Amino acid sequence: MVVYETVSDETDRIFHALADATRRDIVMRVVQREQSVSTLAASYAMSFAAVQKHVAVLERAHLVVKERRGREQLVHGNPETMRKATLLLQHYEELWRYRAQRMRDILSRDVSPKKEGEDS
Repeated sequence: MVVYETVSDETDRIFHALADATRRDIVMRVVQREQSVSTLAASYAMSFAAVQKHVAVLERAHLVVKERRGREQLVHGNPETMRKATLLLQHYEELWRYRAQRMRDILSRDVSPKKEGEDS
C-alpha cells in the first residue's frame, strides 16, 4: 500500500538520522535553543561542511527546520516529528509488553502431571 510505504520511508529517515550520535546531539541542542549552523559547527571537532551535512540529514527527516535570517541559517527542532517517533516507539513497547504478558499467561497455566492410567 502506498500510504504505508510513505510512512515507512519517513520512519526510516527519522531513525537513520537519529542513529548518529552527532545528529542526536544537534537535535538536543536545537530543541533547547535555536542555533545558527555556524554556532553548531563551533561545538564540534569537525568542519563546517560536515556539520552542515548532519543538519541536512536531520532536515530531510524533518527533525529540524533550517531557515535563513539575513546572513545566518538558523536551526530549530521540530517537535511534531519527535512526537511521531515517540508514538512509534510506544507502539512497539506495547506490542512487546503484550507478548511478554501472553508468555507469562501461558507459562503460569496450571500444568499438573498426569496420573498413571489417565488419558490426555
